[in-house]
Amino acid sequence: MVDIAMIEAARTRIGGRAKRTPLLSSPFLDEIAGRRLFVKAECLQHSGSFKFRGGWSAVSGLDPAVREKGVIAFSSGNHAQGVALAARMHGIPAVIVMPMDAPKLKIDNTRAFGAEVVLYDRQNEDRDAIGAALSSERGLTLIKPFDEPLVIAGQGTTGLEIAEQAADEDIGAAEVLVPCGGGGLTAGIALALEARSPSFRVRPCEPAGFDDTTRSLASGKIERNATLLGSICDAIITPQPGNITFPIMQRLCGPGVVVTDRQALDAMALAFTRLKIVIEPGGAVALAAALFHGNEIVGDTVIAVASGGNVDANVFMAALDGYRDR
Repeated sequence: MVDIAMIEAARTRIGGRAKRTPLLSSPFLDEIAGRRLFVKAECLQHSGSFKFRGGWSAVSGLDPAVREKGVIAFSSGNHAQGVALAARMHGIPAVIVMPMDAPKLKIDNTRAFGAEVVLYDRQNEDRDAIGAALSSERGLTLIKPFDEPLVIAGQGTTGLEIAEQAADEDIGAAEVLVPCGGGGLTAGIALALEARSPSFRVRPCEPAGFDDTTRSLASGKIERNATLLGSICDAIITPQPGNITFPIMQRLCGPGVVVTDRQALDAMALAFTRLKIVIEPGGAVALAAALFHGNEIVGDTVIAVASGGNVDANVFMAALDGYRDR
């Protein structure tokens, strides 16, 4: 079980190693959203996304003798970088199994953090089998990207900061929109806010065609995506919600919000223009929901988490050019 005590313990272990990312706002974005809009800029976190929080929490939470042997993780990029950086800071080896179609920036950054990267074909190869073989051969500990209590607890520290920063802004109630893949960040924030700001409601946000969490919350059971290919929001494309994360989201979250790839790209352009931050497509879906799905949001205040900023230059330029052309 993950609870507020685990999240507080993760925050203690993380200490000052993670950045306290800002809560940003712009009157121009408020006007588009039709309400007060704040953006939690986790794209400014170490390794370029919130994943550093969960990576550090999981690595630091291992028994020292186990940790010394090294860790292994599966990721399309952001979890890879978070775990790789946490492992380097602990002075231990890390192996990251990544799909060969992951953004080049994420693969390069993961290697730059000192991890060994093993690429695989996600359509024809089994990453679990690859990981199991490497783990067995080298004695590595698997750190799952979202369905792992220590990871969820680390991501929940984002929610603790949101509660504190919202209090500074005199926000009494809000919808908190979170980009959602397997649900580690969404579940962690929901648990933190349940304890610290119970008047806030968390809403998972996903790209169209890959809305497994939204559909799962509607049906009351875990639903799967038919494919893992076909969206620019690579950071949050997962087969289904996690077995640990889904019950938490089912208990604490409101309905999901689904956005198009074009809306995610437009949110990226607006974030750069109005807030001067760079967000990747998957990290922009919550902002896209706040800006373009206002009829699905309740109340006069919304907080959108910008979960990551690791975007290839060509995709970022396409977002800027596409918005200017509209």
